Amino acid sequence: MSVFNDPTSRGYARLTGSGYLAIAVFGAFAIGYVPSVIVGEDAATTLANISEQRGLFNAGLGADGLVMLIEVMVTTMLYQMFRRVNETRAFAMTLARFGMIAVMAAMLLLQGGLAAMATGAVPADTTVAALLSEMHHAGVWVWQLFFFLHLFLLGGLVCHAGLPKILAGGMMLGSFGYLADSLYSFAFPEADWFGWLRVGLLVIVTLSEVGFALYLTIKAPRIGATTEA
Repeated sequence: MSVFNDPTSRGYARLTGSGYLAIAVFGAFAIGYVPSVIVGEDAATTLANISEQRGLFNAGLGADGLVMLIEVMVTTMLYQMFRRVNETRAFAMTLARFGMIAVMAAMLLLQGGLAAMATGAVPADTTVAALLSEMHHAGVWVWQLFFFLHLFLLGGLVCHAGLPKILAGGMMLGSFGYLADSLYSFAFPEADWFGWLRVGLLVIVTLSEVGFALYLTIKAPRIGATTEA
């Protein structure tokens, strides 16, 4: 496709922004639904939930799979767009997001194991199911670390590329919400103030990410066309 030939073109920016918005839509469904089914501390309930809501659970897995495929394209396109702004930071940003994708893919394997037990494809074992559930939750903490780094670096590149600084600042500041969420869930679950802080930061970064995607889609800036490395 000719649109992929020029990363500095308006069409390239629009396609990248559209892909980012697609990730937001399908990701919101997958992240919003699947975790509600998996109850880490109650394996029996988890298996029962999956069995009773098999169609929706499969839809969540499908949405996750689709998100990861789109992520590969969007991540590559973001690198091509911003590498002229700063090659090193753009490459690190790309590796961080690919790290996130890899962890999310591994989490799908865990969910597949839970689904196999819930449907009777393999003998149900509540101990193993509980372990898979906890590993799934731990996977969220891990991919959020990669995403924190990705968004912090992307925000800096957005700023230096001359795009709206409110989006850049929101992404850089809000990225700490993913770091805070992992720390809160793993190390400080009793710190209520920390919990509220991470919620506020996550709201900021979500609005900033959606704003960035819309900006690319609607404004279609020619990133890197006149930017010095």
